[in-house]
Amino acid sequence: MNISKFICHQKPERSFKYKGKYFPVCARCTGFYLGILISFPIIFFSLKYLQGVDLFILGIILLIPMFIDGTTQFFKLRESNNNLRLITGLIGGFGISILLFKILLKF
Repeated sequence: MNISKFICHQKPERSFKYKGKYFPVCARCTGFYLGILISFPIIFFSLKYLQGVDLFILGIILLIPMFIDGTTQFFKLRESNNNLRLITGLIGGFGISILLFKILLKF
């Protein structure tokens, strides 16, 4: 059983292809997971510079582009492309990481 089917729609036209095989998740989820992976060390080593910043608000703001891209595409108001999905996913991954740091580390 492929558990990633529960996490992502995995539509081939919305996924990247490498050496003839599609990624197990779509472009937006690829960006989202990469954003989380990349952001954790960046955030961790930047904590002293983030003092005084409302991290909850920053995390929410960084999730907005992904939400807008996904929602407007879902309601067929416009068609996104894989590069935009990847970028908004990366930004959203940073946003969710910031929220997780805020919640888990209570800083």
